[in-house]
Amino acid sequence: MKTQSPTPAPAKAAAPKKKSSGLNPVFVIPILFAIALSTYMFVFGDGSHFQGGNNENLPVDGDYFGIIYKGGSIVPILFTCFLIVLVFSIERFITIGRANGSGSIDEFVRKVKGQLDRNEVDAAIKECDRQKGSVGNVVKTALVKYQQLRTDTELTKEQKLIALQKEVEEATTLELPMLEKNLTIIATLASVSTLVALLGTVLGMIRAFSELGSTGQPDTAALSTGISEALVNTALGIGTAAIATIMYSYFTSRIDELTYNIDEIGLSIQQNFAAHN
Repeated sequence: MKTQSPTPAPAKAAAPKKKSSGLNPVFVIPILFAIALSTYMFVFGDGSHFQGGNNENLPVDGDYFGIIYKGGSIVPILFTCFLIVLVFSIERFITIGRANGSGSIDEFVRKVKGQLDRNEVDAAIKECDRQKGSVGNVVKTALVKYQQLRTDTELTKEQKLIALQKEVEEATTLELPMLEKNLTIIATLASVSTLVALLGTVLGMIRAFSELGSTGQPDTAALSTGISEALVNTALGIGTAAIATIMYSYFTSRIDELTYNIDEIGLSIQQNFAAHN
């Protein structure tokens, strides 16, 4: 009985390599904590910000560095959270900016769709090389697959369309993790910063009432110090959480816009293939 050899599968288009760009939180976060702690001790805690040149005394009137220092031991943690949000936001700005490529995404999409309508696949690939970025990489991968499938004589038209769709999906899957990297950290700090601030607030109030209880009579200095500590932590935590929330919403909207453009042009490629092949 003669056995049939399996039909060789068509060559697969080269998908873009998985990106690994971006800051590594394992190394960055400890460094930022060291910076925050050093700033708290040697900048905010410098004697020039306090009465008598001693950081054990009350801050100089109107000196915000001294006021922040009096926020207590929770301040370095909150300052670390703020630096993390700041650093990773800057990193996402740069990464997503590069993902857009060298020109306008909307203009790029219009050009490629027009070239596909005229069946100018080679020109569309050259346009992808000029654009670069995540959208350009995904579209180029799909167009290379497009050219391979046009000359394939073994697959049916339906199978070719499925293969083309799968190629777009795989290329998109390789690009998105690079765009979304470290966004989880920003989203987490949007809520954690508020909780850490609440802890600092509670500790400040405990300190204030503890001082009152130990003296047995009103001590406005001790009370004001404790309340100041509570409010400093509250302000730092709420401010950090607000910035993190805004940044996370902004970056996710940018990524959604890129994903929409990829989906739009991917659908256009499939429709063009169905119409011309």
